[in-house]
Amino acid sequence: MTASNVETKKQELAELRERIAQLEREIETPAERWQPTEFYTAYYAMAGLVLGMFGAVTSLSFNVVGSALVGQYPLRLIQVYLTFPLGERALELEGGMTLTLGCCLYIGTGMALGSIFHTLLVRATGNSGLGFRLIVATALAAGMWLVHFYLILAWLQPMMFGGAWIVEQIPWWIGLVTHLIYGWTLALIYPLGLYVPYRRQTEQA
Repeated sequence: MTASNVETKKQELAELRERIAQLEREIETPAERWQPTEFYTAYYAMAGLVLGMFGAVTSLSFNVVGSALVGQYPLRLIQVYLTFPLGERALELEGGMTLTLGCCLYIGTGMALGSIFHTLLVRATGNSGLGFRLIVATALAAGMWLVHFYLILAWLQPMMFGGAWIVEQIPWWIGLVTHLIYGWTLALIYPLGLYVPYRRQTEQA
């Protein structure tokens, strides 16, 4: 082998060693994690769907227990809410698939509202403590009650079904407390819906 061939081989070997070193550096360096640059609205809206389900189940459970304690039909709240699609005849329902679907509709509505509620709660409170979060949740829930009962249902249900059974049959304080329990539940489980960037075990170590 001539001297020129030896030099060529040495140069190729040096280039290969440099390439190997570069690949090792790339393997050892963790990939850059994606981070949201602005408020992560899509994430909080999706998380709110799940949290809203828990809020709806909690508020419905409160109403079931409360109705049973005062001698009313346990699903009285669902009966009254079903007057929106079914009219006055919903007040005569007891048991059956219709009330089961009514419970599902109640929970589904809570999920949809949770998407908005949780997003607003995160924007307003951020990493604040539980006390401040409960205050904001109280204001949001009370506002939601006013909008539902007196800015929407008070005129929409009579126009569509000929009666304002929800506003008339549900005492104002029951409607308010139901919404407050919903809001307080979302405030208490709030940390479950916060965005936490994923970290691989190698990065954590």
